[in-house]
Amino acid sequence: MTDITRHHVGPRMSQAVEHAGVVYLAGQVGDDPEADVTTQTRQILAKIDRLLGECGTDKSRLLWAQLWVTDMRNFAAMNEVWDAWIDPAGPPARAGLCSALAAPDWKVEIMVTAAK
Repeated sequence: MTDITRHHVGPRMSQAVEHAGVVYLAGQVGDDPEADVTTQTRQILAKIDRLLGECGTDKSRLLWAQLWVTDMRNFAAMNEVWDAWIDPAGPPARAGLCSALAAPDWKVEIMVTAAK
C-alpha cells in the first residue's frame, strides 16, 4: 500500500497531498486582497514554489494546472506572469477558466499537480 502524506492540514483541506509519486496542491489564492491580478498571480506562484519544494519537487515537474480568473479581461495579465514563471522546457497540461471564486477580492486561483 502506498502512503499518503498531507501538508499544512486544516479542518477542511490540506494544502498539499503526496501519493504514489504525485503531489496534488489545493487551489492557491493571493495574500493581498487589494492587489491587482498581476501581483496576486505572483503571490500564488510563490506559494506554489514553496509547497512544491516542501514536497520535494518543483515547477519543472508539473503535470497539470488549472487557472481561474474572475474576469476574462484579466486573463492576459495572469498569463503574462504565468509565462514568465513556467519552465519553458516542460509546461504542464493546462486549463484556463473564468469563474467566481470563494471570496470576492480574489482575482486568480491556481491549482497544480506535479510528479516527484
